Amino acid sequence: MHKIYGKLAILFLGAVFSLLACSCALGNRLNMKSAEETEVTGNFRLILYGCTHYDDLETVAILDREDDQYVFEPFAPAFNYQVMKEMPARDAIAKAQTFVDCHNAFRRAQLSRLVDAAGETLGFEVRPLYMPFVFGTNDVLYTDYRIKDGKVIVKIRLLRSIEDMLNSGGGGRDRD
Repeated sequence: MHKIYGKLAILFLGAVFSLLACSCALGNRLNMKSAEETEVTGNFRLILYGCTHYDDLETVAILDREDDQYVFEPFAPAFNYQVMKEMPARDAIAKAQTFVDCHNAFRRAQLSRLVDAAGETLGFEVRPLYMPFVFGTNDVLYTDYRIKDGKVIVKIRLLRSIEDMLNSGGGGRDRD
């Protein structure tokens, strides 16, 4: 009996170490901290992701600092986003806030700082928040920012619960 538990413990530890190794291979994750517009200074590459059709919830704007070593790159086909270079902070924020307001349930924009493990701000994110009674939450996006090979790879998608709700016709459950 003890041999079985020993084998299970070894398998469990092996699985844990495998998961840890996989997460490291994905790159170092950036943290998000709330931000004020006054913190946004300098010039930026403005990445406008989504808003490709009416009712597009998968929309976000990313302000990538021009004066650092990293370039933000969405993990998506090029037709899903556009890039505007050398934008002053004030113009980038204004354009980002206007851009994310492309859905009829839009309530307001949320500004966040994107910070590396050393506490350095690499950029900013402007995301739309929606009227919570429409989708059951005001924030419908999952974004993941990871440093890998000198780039910040950005993955953007809808939360699974929002995808499920939209795929089931909006009511949250399938109808017979």
